[in-house]
Amino acid sequence: MKVLLVYPEFPDTFWSFKHALQFIRKHASMPPLGLLTVAAMLPADWELRLVDMNAGRLTDADLAWADCAFVSAMIVQREAAGHAIGRCKAAGLPVVAGGPLFAAEHEKFPEVDHFVLGEAEVMLPRFLDDFRHGRAQRIYTMTEYAEMAESPAPRWDLVQHDRYASMAVQYSRGCPFNCEFCNITALFGHRPRVKSASQIIAELEDLYRLGWRGRVFFVDDNLIGNKRQLKEDLLPALIRWRKNRTGMPFNTEVSINLADDEELMRLMVEAGFDQVFIGIETPEEDSLAECSKKQNRNRDLIADVKKIQRAGLEVQGGFILGFDNDTASTFGRMVDFIQHSGIVTAMVGLLQAPPATRLYERMVREGRLLGAASGNNVEAETNILPKMGLEKLYEGYRSVLAHLYEPRHYYDRVLTFLREYHPPKIQAPLDGERVMAFLRSIVRLGILGKERVHYWRLCLWTLFRRPRLFPLAITLAIYGHHFRTVVQLHVG
Repeated sequence: MKVLLVYPEFPDTFWSFKHALQFIRKHASMPPLGLLTVAAMLPADWELRLVDMNAGRLTDADLAWADCAFVSAMIVQREAAGHAIGRCKAAGLPVVAGGPLFAAEHEKFPEVDHFVLGEAEVMLPRFLDDFRHGRAQRIYTMTEYAEMAESPAPRWDLVQHDRYASMAVQYSRGCPFNCEFCNITALFGHRPRVKSASQIIAELEDLYRLGWRGRVFFVDDNLIGNKRQLKEDLLPALIRWRKNRTGMPFNTEVSINLADDEELMRLMVEAGFDQVFIGIETPEEDSLAECSKKQNRNRDLIADVKKIQRAGLEVQGGFILGFDNDTASTFGRMVDFIQHSGIVTAMVGLLQAPPATRLYERMVREGRLLGAASGNNVEAETNILPKMGLEKLYEGYRSVLAHLYEPRHYYDRVLTFLREYHPPKIQAPLDGERVMAFLRSIVRLGILGKERVHYWRLCLWTLFRRPRLFPLAITLAIYGHHFRTVVQLHVG
């Protein structure tokens, strides 16, 4: 059996980093970890070929080579997934599909032959047994969660590593919280299930042996969901593993209560983490209560962010507009919060209701559901009818993005962050591609760009005040170019 593992293209969003990746001549942020994990579960005598359409093309030669196609996608890849499936079917290939997109709306893809819905560690062996014996069903639905000890190491040998800016591993699934708009608990449950430290170390060691020294993203939706296991097992093991090794800084997603645990922050930094993404959502207390974001309530969120930054962890933030309790003043409060917090990478999107969330169910009951969620965090669109009205929400959203990514405000925010940040010792090595990225930034941002005055101000300030942070300052300047380009192209 010759199997194509197909990952459809992402649209151009904040998360794509498409316009920043051009500076380091990379095609995509990271490879599709889910498909690489599925690949490790397929029979050893099958021939496999990964086609990540974010890093390369799905060619006619690929389709002619294959006997079957496995497709995985998220909701934001809906359109591209439909196109990829259509090409596979036109080439006469049976299609097996799984992942969040198909778990949410498999009925919209009638061309797919087999759906394996849920966690592959549980469902894939059942499908493969039926497939071998010619009795494969169309839909396999998960009835239980997998234990992470059952999850194999990804097939890194299928990846062209030089096409990616980072690699990815997964330590845990599940989240103890219950945010109304989030579908993570519907997919993975509330109990954080974790891999052993030895599993993670083995995966990292595989990457290290292959020569990888760049960033590694822990894709967990909340790495600190099981703090005890993290502090007693994984982080001490990572600290030991790092001795006599260079590079490979880590980033991940956590909840804001990380700020409450100084020991945990210290261990994370010592283990090699230097960035965390946090769903802050909104500075409006009533909106936090509305969406059951209890972990963010009754806190000084700006103080928490700065505490995490001073510990050595750059905070990237997710923000949402369009809650029922948002008002006309929310837009200005959102801008003020982000500027004062020094969150440079501020992903601001409109509230959407994905299937299987409590928000989706409430919008159906209230007759306010407008259609399917796009999963896109930068399109001025939502699938719910907001209480403030669509036009008012869209206008406010555009004003927030225009302010945040206007060069003067963006570079001011970079400086606010750099003044607070205490960088860890572990950093990715400064290779030739990063040096070329700096030279390209001089031309595109410092000479040709509208932000050239702010760019040179940042360069000079960092060189004289915080010279060790100069590579990070250039990276953030390049990020700003990406964010502004996305806003100009897709929000207006």
